[in-house]
Amino acid sequence: MEFLAHLELGLETAFTAANLLYCLLGVFLGTLVGVLPGIGPTATIAMLLPTTFVLSPVSALIMLAGIYYGAQYGGSTTAILIKVPGEASSVVTVIDGHQMARQGRAGSALATAAIGSFFAGSLATLLLALFAPPLAAVGRQFGSPEYFSLIVLGLVATVTLAHGSLLHALGMAVLGLLLGLVGTDVNSGVARYTFGVPALRDGIGFVVVAMGMFGLGEVIANLENENAPALVTKKISSLMPSKEDFKRMVAPILRGTAIGSALGVLPGGGAILASFAAYSIEKKFSKHSRELGKGAIEGVAAPESANNAGAQTSFIPMLTLGLPSNSVMAMMMAAMMIQGIQTGPGIIAQQPQLFWGVIVSMWIGNFFLLVLNLPLIGIWVRMITVPYNLLYPAILVFCGIGVFSLNNTEVDVYLMTLFGLLGYVFTKLGCEPAPLLLGFILGPMMEEHLRRAMLLSRGNPLTFLEHPISAVMLAIAAAALAMVLAPAVRRTREEAFRE
Repeated sequence: MEFLAHLELGLETAFTAANLLYCLLGVFLGTLVGVLPGIGPTATIAMLLPTTFVLSPVSALIMLAGIYYGAQYGGSTTAILIKVPGEASSVVTVIDGHQMARQGRAGSALATAAIGSFFAGSLATLLLALFAPPLAAVGRQFGSPEYFSLIVLGLVATVTLAHGSLLHALGMAVLGLLLGLVGTDVNSGVARYTFGVPALRDGIGFVVVAMGMFGLGEVIANLENENAPALVTKKISSLMPSKEDFKRMVAPILRGTAIGSALGVLPGGGAILASFAAYSIEKKFSKHSRELGKGAIEGVAAPESANNAGAQTSFIPMLTLGLPSNSVMAMMMAAMMIQGIQTGPGIIAQQPQLFWGVIVSMWIGNFFLLVLNLPLIGIWVRMITVPYNLLYPAILVFCGIGVFSLNNTEVDVYLMTLFGLLGYVFTKLGCEPAPLLLGFILGPMMEEHLRRAMLLSRGNPLTFLEHPISAVMLAIAAAALAMVLAPAVRRTREEAFRE
């Protein structure tokens, strides 16, 4: 009965005119940036963070959440039609989705992606509603040692699950931690790492880093790609899958939903890891595994279900423990901090309207996405043909105005430009920016809990091992790091990244 009462509160919150409008706006923008290659939800949310100042906390989070899971829908359109994933989690969909389009089955592929996404997103939202409150109750029992160890585990998981070189990922996480320490020490009042620049005494703004790394950095990288991808077809004949298609997509959708729901909770997991894992599982367990890579509908249904389920369940650690599982969740946390909301286990009890309103809005958003993606497919097909040289000037202007409006200082614009150049350099060096962003937002929290734990234990570093939960999390982090440092595993990671 308590669960039904919470859902009723969520319905009252989500079904207001303003929140319905922002939910629709969020999923529309998410679909749009998913369809347009080279933008993505991370850059879009980074650009829109300044606009959340004028929105209510519920409306802001509903809109930003809609952009994130909406992009998972939209990314499949370009993956299928032009063999270019609009969103990173749609990389696997390219393999079979584009082959289906070349065989004249683009409509069936697009419908399969939409149906799988709708089912997985709806079920994963139910899991979020069911499991988030108990997890938050556990989190309320955490003290500073447990929180410090949890953050360490989250950062280690992010590093170990990142693509490519482990050293690169570790270096990015450490750099993010160092950047998070820039500013005034809250205990001593001494300025740290400011290099004599007065504007840095308050620290580097999260929006500045996010817009630079993911906004400007992506623009510079995308400008190198001069080859415009070609559409397989501009006319989609039929969006109705056959009876055989329906029969074959059921099991992959269920498997993909289960895998995505589980992996989305992991720090560093989320939609991208889920889609790759789902495709690998299909190769082993599907009755039609030999057809994968040649236009099999399972190769679309499984990864699309997995990436949407992973996108929804990745909200669980962020909303319940205050631990973002990926760069988008880090931006969600930043949006909540901008609104003055303290993230962590207390949010469900202290902000029930916010939590349950966002939960219910996800069901509404998934319905909106089903309506947007199938009947309006003709519009999305035309959007794909928009040249990038018409898009990037608007992105640059929006980034500049957004950053300047935060503090009305040109220093933030200069810093954004610097981080944009760094983001481009990191991309060329094969360094993922996500560990840096997570380290940046978790660094101050990590330092706070470390200092508090040491003060309470009178300087005894063994306090982190004397608390059982803290010791277990540190042991898991050490085991994960040791496993990924094994020569065979490290070689496999780097070979996969080169491919």
